Amino acid sequence: MKQFSYPEMMVHVPMCTHGAPQNVLVVSDEAEGLQEELERYDGETVVTHAPATAALEALREIADGSIDVVLCETAVDAAVAGHLNRILGEEGIAVMKHPPLEEVQANTVLMGVLGNYFKIIMPYRLWNGETLLLASKGNHPTADINLQRADLLDGLQYYNSDIHPAAFAMPNFIRKTYLGIIKN
Repeated sequence: MKQFSYPEMMVHVPMCTHGAPQNVLVVSDEAEGLQEELERYDGETVVTHAPATAALEALREIADGSIDVVLCETAVDAAVAGHLNRILGEEGIAVMKHPPLEEVQANTVLMGVLGNYFKIIMPYRLWNGETLLLASKGNHPTADINLQRADLLDGLQYYNSDIHPAAFAMPNFIRKTYLGIIKN
C-alpha cells in the first residue's frame, strides 16, 4: 500500500491546502511517484525538480517568493529552512520527511527551526503510522482544504477529502509531548 499512499499524501495534502498552487518544487532524488501525482494537476502547475543530494545549492538558485509548494525529500536544517522560507510565496507550503515522532529531540529541533519561518507546523500520518511534516505560511491544512480540488481528483487509491483532515488527528500523548512545538 505504501507505494501509492506515500506519494498521494505527500502531494495532495499541500496541493489541496494551498489556495492556488501554480509553481511546485520537488526536492528529491527519486521523484517518479511524486511526479505522477503532480500530473493530475496538468495545466494548473509548473513543476521544477531539484536533486536532494544537492538541495542547498539548488535552493540558492531559485528566485524569492517564486514557489507555492515544496515537496522535500531531503534533510531540512536551518540553512534549508531559511531558503524554503525565502523561495516560498506568501501562502507557501512545504511538506517534508522528518524523524519518527518518537524521536522527540530531533523533531523539536526541526520544528523549532521551522517555527522561525512558518505559522503552521503540523505532522500528519500515513496509513502505516509514519508521518510527514507540513509547514505553512498561512493556510491551515484542516481549515483551508479545497474540497472541490480534493474531490475532483480521479484515479486515487488512498487520498480523499476525508483522509486529508483525518491524517492530522494525533493521540493525546503526541499532543502533550509536542505542546508548544507543533504550531496549529
